[in-house]
Amino acid sequence: MKVSLMSLGDIVDDPITGRPFSAPERYRMMIEAAEVGDTLGLHGIYIGEHHGIDYTFSAPPILMSAIAARTTKLRVGSSVALAANLDPLRMAEDYATVDVISGGRVDLVVGRGNFFVDTYALFGQSIDDSYALFSESIELACELWPGKPVHWAGKFRAPLKGQKLQPTPVQQDTPIWVGGGSSPETAKLAGRLGLNLMLPSAFGKPGKFAPMADVYREAFAEAGHKHKAQVGACWHGWVGATAAKARARYEPRYRAYHAFNTAIIKSVNPDPPPYLTATFDYDFLTTDGPAIVGGPAEFAERLSKVATTVGADVNLIKMDMGGVPREEFVDMVRLLGEEVIPKLPSSAPAVARVSA
Repeated sequence: MKVSLMSLGDIVDDPITGRPFSAPERYRMMIEAAEVGDTLGLHGIYIGEHHGIDYTFSAPPILMSAIAARTTKLRVGSSVALAANLDPLRMAEDYATVDVISGGRVDLVVGRGNFFVDTYALFGQSIDDSYALFSESIELACELWPGKPVHWAGKFRAPLKGQKLQPTPVQQDTPIWVGGGSSPETAKLAGRLGLNLMLPSAFGKPGKFAPMADVYREAFAEAGHKHKAQVGACWHGWVGATAAKARARYEPRYRAYHAFNTAIIKSVNPDPPPYLTATFDYDFLTTDGPAIVGGPAEFAERLSKVATTVGADVNLIKMDMGGVPREEFVDMVRLLGEEVIPKLPSSAPAVARVSA
């Protein structure tokens, strides 16, 4: 089982101490955590992208490049690159650059972000075009990635007349993951193109995303791809020395992050899905929801359980949210690498089939 870190870069003051956070601190702590994780068997680190709201990570390839220059083993990925809002050529150039700097360790996880309605307005786009923008962007990025001349014409950008991607990526196999868990069209697109699927983190039951994983695998098989389909999943997590200490320490920070996230969602979408704005319920979230909280043994057991629910090959853990200070975050990364990962099964979990 592959375990990675994930961060969206929320700026939330520490609800326990009241200490404010700054953007420079959030960036430095991610680089430090990546350096520690690189030595302890973590699979990767994945950086989010937002615009116009209080998540400070807006240019993932820049932070990823800094991490890549200080590590040797970790995969460095996005979570997610907003492919519908970005120019696909420029997006491919940015992530190909990270691939070159990292020696072939980049994962380009792309998302549609269609419930962030205001982001489309910010970039002068219509939310009604979200799927068309997204699919066109991904298909062009796939054509560009091998580094060969591309002749292409689409609806939303100027045509390409033999241009090729610069720099040429180190990885010749396209390292693109499609992020999505609510749209069958998105899951089918990932399967048809032979890409990987990354399921999102959300405050509902993890099993709600299993049908999309099934849709993806079915489309992947129907397309006749010879390589292996891969599914990733994103979780919220806090690991401590003991389960009791972890639960007590995490609750106020998870509550603060939940309030922060709910306010943002309501500000950017007039009609969000109910599971994204439900009342905070710590017991539900840490037993039946997406949160994994406990000592090393409890953390490993629950991670194995939720990963099996969706058949996740790769698991991204968001541990730095809600005002977590740098020292605690880095200590959790050490616990994750030294005491949790050795307790996990070495093989991928069996896929749990869930009816749509």
